Amino acid sequence: MTKASSTNLTRWGKKRARLLPWVLLGLLLWGLPAAAAPSSQVLGVREKLPNDLVWLFAETPELPLVTLQLLIKAGTLQEPPEKAGLANLTAQLLLSGTKTRSATQIAQELDFLGAKLSATGGDDYATLSLTVLKKDLAPGLNLFQDVLLNPVFAPAEVQRKVTQLKAALKSDEDEPGVVAGRTFAKDLFGPFPYGRPVRGTQEGLTAIKPKDLAEFHQRYYRPNNAILSVVGDLSLEEARQWVARLLGPWAPAPVPAPKFPPIPELNEGRLVVVNKDISQANIILGNLGLARGNPDFYAVQVMNYILGGGGFASRLMDNIREKRGLAYSVGSSFSSGLEPGSFAVTLETKNASAGEAVTQVLSEIQRIRTEMVKPTELSDAKSYLIGSFPRKMDSMARRAGLLGYVEFYGLGLDYPWRYPELIKDLTPADIQKVAQKYLQPEKYLLVVVGKKSAMPSLSGGLSRQGEEEKRDEKKKSSN
Repeated sequence: MTKASSTNLTRWGKKRARLLPWVLLGLLLWGLPAAAAPSSQVLGVREKLPNDLVWLFAETPELPLVTLQLLIKAGTLQEPPEKAGLANLTAQLLLSGTKTRSATQIAQELDFLGAKLSATGGDDYATLSLTVLKKDLAPGLNLFQDVLLNPVFAPAEVQRKVTQLKAALKSDEDEPGVVAGRTFAKDLFGPFPYGRPVRGTQEGLTAIKPKDLAEFHQRYYRPNNAILSVVGDLSLEEARQWVARLLGPWAPAPVPAPKFPPIPELNEGRLVVVNKDISQANIILGNLGLARGNPDFYAVQVMNYILGGGGFASRLMDNIREKRGLAYSVGSSFSSGLEPGSFAVTLETKNASAGEAVTQVLSEIQRIRTEMVKPTELSDAKSYLIGSFPRKMDSMARRAGLLGYVEFYGLGLDYPWRYPELIKDLTPADIQKVAQKYLQPEKYLLVVVGKKSAMPSLSGGLSRQGEEEKRDEKKKSSN
């Protein structure tokens, strides 16, 4: 056996060894065969209040805790483009004062209860989450209800939070990876909401007034526009009583349907360079992907694992890091939401090797489109995805999150037990089909943040947006 063959076998053995824990976890938690999982298994119970609030419940008596997660369909998709950041700012300010409590009082009550209450914004939705000891459930739920229904958006608190967000956005301009990500999203999605940072923009945050927050809250924070997950040491009847008492009085109202501008078509390869005097080039290459509800989602998951989503088990990592030493880390991902997200390959390499790294990325994209994946690659990808799925519900917080997720995207409460079936019968032909459909080796967006003078030609024939235009954009964003 040659030295090269021995090295390849060793590398393959290491990959299989890394997959083994996931395979064993899948065998333990799912059981064998996957098809034998009882179809009656569900994550929890689904009910609806008279005000049209959908709520889901899973009893977990192992610990004397209760976790609630409220998912509100009030994300970036719902905010006006001229007030970018409004959805996230509304969510974050829920804990900054109500009609009867100041921000300090809210923090003090949480500290006294030893409870955790948080609110976050997102592209598709915002969340309000609470974890509290069962014995303190009454005061914890009272606080949860108050911040949800009675925020005041005091001007001083609004200004404080806006100042913090602007400072964070400004600080991010010094992070090449963040700059690359923002540039990629903006150029790929154009005016579509997914092209904006969830935290907003300098201009958008400047335009937001307290009345905008109050109006956004009144318009979208409605029970008929939300999903509540309850997980913890309660019986179904106890949970039913608490939910009715807590959110039964919440008044429903018509919620306007958002109207989106079209996502611009990517008809050719495009290159965008942001010139920074740094030693490493931050690279993102990709194109438009698919929505979460697309039936191809599962085949794409497997395909992406093989291409670049599988860490050290992926082709991109094997080629670009292991064989060529061009990058410490490289990976690919599909971000899928209510609307089509992006496919992106991300890596960081020396400026001088940026062109070679891009060439190898495109080579691997072309290879998975034109050649059938090997049976061992496919088997390992399935084993990892199926075996690691139980981690999504191995804690109360994760189970609550998964309950809301499957309801929001219409996956069904039996989804965790159907998931292996959606993966296990995929064939190499299925993988090649989605690769050809969703990977575009000729119509892609390439964003590079690095020292332009130190980089050789990245790719011939690509249209190029200049350094001056990007510098002008940075100046505008700093105002």
